[in-house]
Amino acid sequence: MSRLNFRDATPDDLGFIVRLIVDDSVVATNDRPDEPQHPRYLAAFEAIAADPNQRLIIAELDGEAVGTEQLSFIPGINRLGEWRCLIEAVHIAPQHRNKGLGGEMIGWAIAEARARGCGLVQLTSNKQRLDAHRFYERLGFKRSHEGFKLAL
Repeated sequence: MSRLNFRDATPDDLGFIVRLIVDDSVVATNDRPDEPQHPRYLAAFEAIAADPNQRLIIAELDGEAVGTEQLSFIPGINRLGEWRCLIEAVHIAPQHRNKGLGGEMIGWAIAEARARGCGLVQLTSNKQRLDAHRFYERLGFKRSHEGFKLAL
């Protein structure tokens, strides 16, 4: 049984989410933790909330927000038209790390993907995150592809 409660994020959660992103030592961003209601954050939030194939999730422990993740449900032609779930932006508050909550969050995401009929769950992880890579492998994920990004 999970110790966590999972719910869809609200605009009031944007400050928490942005702080977790900025706290991430590997990802250099131009995020603005002092402006969680910045129009661009709000526009992105509204687009996510309006799309039935997107979920921005808050994980709570005893009523306190402790983590976030985004799930994108993607249809595809390959694999006989199989849907997949992309797990992104998985972050846990620093004081709650290394307590098993990340495994609960990923487990919940996998269960949601199954419930939506997905046949595959995928994620990417920065190449510098060796501990995260071991974590995902312990959860059953396999290294199968090389990812590429192009900033626009």
